[in-house]
Amino acid sequence: MSNQDKKINLDVRKSRPQTLAAAFGGVLEIFGVRTSDADLARNWEKIVGGDISKISNVVAIKLSRDKKFNVVLRPISPAFALELSYKIEEIKTKIDKYYGRDAVAKITIRK
Repeated sequence: MSNQDKKINLDVRKSRPQTLAAAFGGVLEIFGVRTSDADLARNWEKIVGGDISKISNVVAIKLSRDKKFNVVLRPISPAFALELSYKIEEIKTKIDKYYGRDAVAKITIRK
């Protein structure tokens, strides 16, 4: 799918204020640029796949001093915490691949 096939309705106003990163995230995505933590949260299922996104939710994304993400995940059930802990490297690899750089400093699982 090319970038020209995507249709974005810029006339629709969001119901609440957004950060600039969230507002421009959709526009930048047209050009293939991925920059914000809002982009990570919005596309969580697309980035990590259905098997991981079904058992986890993104709770927080913090930007560290070295401009890498510290991602905090919460399993949908405490029973999935162990399974998520086994998949931390896979999740990190998928996020890094999505951003095209070493984007994740640390992934934490909060029960």
